[in-house]
Amino acid sequence: MNIKDFFNIDDRLLEIAYAAEQDANADFEYIDQTAAYNGAKVLSAFQKNRISEPCFYGSTGYGYGDIGREALDRVFADALGAEDALVRHNFVSGTHALTVALFGILRTGDKMISLTGKPYDTLEEVLGLSGEAGNGSLRDYGVEYDQVDLLPDGTPDYAAIENSVKGAKVAYIQRSRGYSLRPAYTMEHIRKMTEAVRRGDPDAIIVVDNCYGEFVEKTEPVQNGADLIIGSLIKNAGSGIARTGGYIAGKKELVEKCAFRLTCIGMGKEVGCTLDMNREMFLGFFHAPECVANALKTSVFAAALFSRLGFKCSPGLREKRGDIVEAICLENSDNLIAFCQGIQSGSPIDAHVIPEPWDMPGYTSKVIMAAGAFTMGASIELSADAPLREPYAVWMQGGVTYISGKIGVLMAAQKMFEKGLISF
Repeated sequence: MNIKDFFNIDDRLLEIAYAAEQDANADFEYIDQTAAYNGAKVLSAFQKNRISEPCFYGSTGYGYGDIGREALDRVFADALGAEDALVRHNFVSGTHALTVALFGILRTGDKMISLTGKPYDTLEEVLGLSGEAGNGSLRDYGVEYDQVDLLPDGTPDYAAIENSVKGAKVAYIQRSRGYSLRPAYTMEHIRKMTEAVRRGDPDAIIVVDNCYGEFVEKTEPVQNGADLIIGSLIKNAGSGIARTGGYIAGKKELVEKCAFRLTCIGMGKEVGCTLDMNREMFLGFFHAPECVANALKTSVFAAALFSRLGFKCSPGLREKRGDIVEAICLENSDNLIAFCQGIQSGSPIDAHVIPEPWDMPGYTSKVIMAAGAFTMGASIELSADAPLREPYAVWMQGGVTYISGKIGVLMAAQKMFEKGLISF
């Protein structure tokens, strides 16, 4: 295939892209092996739970006896290595699912400690770290918050975790990096953190924000010591097919408490109509391992290409990945804006739109976001976003097909070239 038949990309850039793909071959092979394992795991979960056409029909009203809803919970639980799961289209975002989980298990007088430094920006008001008093944050309800800062290299401080977690009700881990340049945490990191928590306080509930991390490796955090994991269906677990939703998975008694928070005490998972959403949540989860592989390949290609163009990329080639996100340090705001505008121009939806920085709710700095997606905000589809602040890094993720992801990355470089910001 000649991309130039359809897209105006400089020949010199295409030559660099060819070399970058050769650089990425070993990473691609590892990604394919992981996807094959995870695809078999998900297929087995579908078969074990006897998924059939009636599971797709959905329900209305109270949703009593919705066999699809109940089967979907079991499929997620089995594939993610959990005792139980709560999978619902009612979760409006990953942050919402995280909030339900935290309010579900924390009580007045409890303490939550983040083991991975300050959590993602959108959780600040939930925790009461920002926003007005009286808004209903965890702090308003008498929940204490503390954190263990990361080591200078961005890795967890295991010794400090063991000492600091004593007396905490919840030990919280954010797997992905948010708007930082620290590494996304692999299962090795998470296992070491859970072991440190168990040494410090065996009764602490270990909660992992698993957003962007599902199916990146062959195991999930609940198989490495965590008690609960939470994620969004418009990221990895929905593969661009689920239009909304999220999940909470882990120990059965904890999932039940979260369900009581989502619906009401005494009803929990037994109610909640699914309308026409079951089929797409099943289908999205079934495709997720392969979709995650495409997103990972897109990120690896971006790292290979922009490294050759002289930019620092994290993770780099051959580095083990804990999520689908690639951070590229673009050095200044002009590069950052041009990159995002190029990603947008390579998208299947709204390619004609030119993104600009704006004051996005929940964020403390102006943010520019590129996302020409079939589902609004679906960051398993190719997207890139960044706050306009030092170090002017862009965080890119997604790519439901590798070819579309690759073209999007090429268009980002092409846009920077056309604006005279880089040369080949």
